[in-house]
Amino acid sequence: MKPAKEIRVGNIIMVDAKPFIVLRSDVNGSSRTGFTYKWKMKNLLTNAPLENVFRGDDKFDVVVLDKKPVTYSYFADPLYVFMDEEYNQYEIEEENLGDALNYLKDGMECEAVFYDGKAISVELPTTIVRQIVYSEPAVKGNTSGNVLKEARIENAIESKQHIVQVPLFVSQDDAIEIDTRTNEYKRVIRN
Repeated sequence: MKPAKEIRVGNIIMVDAKPFIVLRSDVNGSSRTGFTYKWKMKNLLTNAPLENVFRGDDKFDVVVLDKKPVTYSYFADPLYVFMDEEYNQYEIEEENLGDALNYLKDGMECEAVFYDGKAISVELPTTIVRQIVYSEPAVKGNTSGNVLKEARIENAIESKQHIVQVPLFVSQDDAIEIDTRTNEYKRVIRN
């Protein structure tokens, strides 16, 4: 059991016998009056949001989730199917994938996150390389400062094509590196 003051964003804790991930933490108070922690959390099983305030000495069970390398296989409406190296299939609901949907691609390697033996979400690599399928050409003379434009990247689900802000010199069919945590362009990959 850990006190609230030791819980960090990204930790998974048990609240009322349900697993929640801490998405945001705001601290209020002083050393004289005691600190309170206002957490924005999400239920890992139902995706239901929860906001609650706890005292610094409230204690919580911190859960360590199991992870296993998997490969994205296919979409079986409404589930996304992933496969491990022993050809076991794991089905994950669309709402549990969150931002990972923007980057999924056939055969993509990632990590499935398990709670109580059930796959509940996936974790992507921190950076991935994707090809730009559509981008407006640069406008001549629009080069002062750090000017960005929208670029649509490839992924497995046509309806989920994702937009990334890229510099003007990046063009259609270029491969770019993207930070999946922040959705930011990192660099162009040249052969």
